[in-house]
Amino acid sequence: MKIALIGAGNVATHLGKVLKEKGYEVCQVYSRTEQSAAALGTLLDCAYTTSLEDVTAEAELYIVSVKDAVLQDLIPVLVKRNPQALFVHTAGSMPQSVWEGHAVRYGVLYPMQTFSKQRPVDFAEVPFFVEACMADDLHLLKELASTLSPKVYEATSEQRRYLHIAAVFACNFTNHMYAVCAHLLSAQHLPFEAMLPLIDETARKVHHLSPVEAQTGPACRYDVNVIERHLEMLASEPELAAMYEQISKNIHNYTISKNQKP
Repeated sequence: MKIALIGAGNVATHLGKVLKEKGYEVCQVYSRTEQSAAALGTLLDCAYTTSLEDVTAEAELYIVSVKDAVLQDLIPVLVKRNPQALFVHTAGSMPQSVWEGHAVRYGVLYPMQTFSKQRPVDFAEVPFFVEACMADDLHLLKELASTLSPKVYEATSEQRRYLHIAAVFACNFTNHMYAVCAHLLSAQHLPFEAMLPLIDETARKVHHLSPVEAQTGPACRYDVNVIERHLEMLASEPELAAMYEQISKNIHNYTISKNQKP
């Protein structure tokens, strides 16, 4: 199967590498910038372009990994390059219907993982969620995804929306908490590395306990004295104080809900 990658960011880079490792032919990379297109094209030893009008018409599958805001404008031009091919995007938040009225064969190939170019990814641990408008293409996408990972699931666009927002809480918001942590420690000339064992154990626990069961800390037991002292310490940063207070209340409400279950 000849595959064209539309986009050269984090997702496209990791997908391109694993597709090549598994024996697929990535025949071209498109990116709006010369630097990104050339970097990924060189890495995959394939042609690259910065013009949608020059995207190959020979690919059988076009995998589109671009920003959501760009996707809808890109689709009409891209599909004209090879109207009979299969087109998929990799976005968690965009519906499959974004292709309707443009492509005949289309779907979604969503790898739910955080990707950074400088970090290797073990695709055997990456869950893929697939969707397609035709049964044959759904089977094709499931087969392709299964060569990359044993964790392949069907998911509707509506289900994928909730996967995406859940992932934002689990990944993006959690990482932001690390950034807040680093900020508070840095102000006291303390190393962020000191938190790594705590972070690692917190992540390990939810492999064996539900997140609510794994919850500890002053908000869980609603230790008002500790919470008020922490809020006093954050008085000079009202945004952090407000966030601390709101999250503490939310944690306590989840804890109450757990304890009220029969």
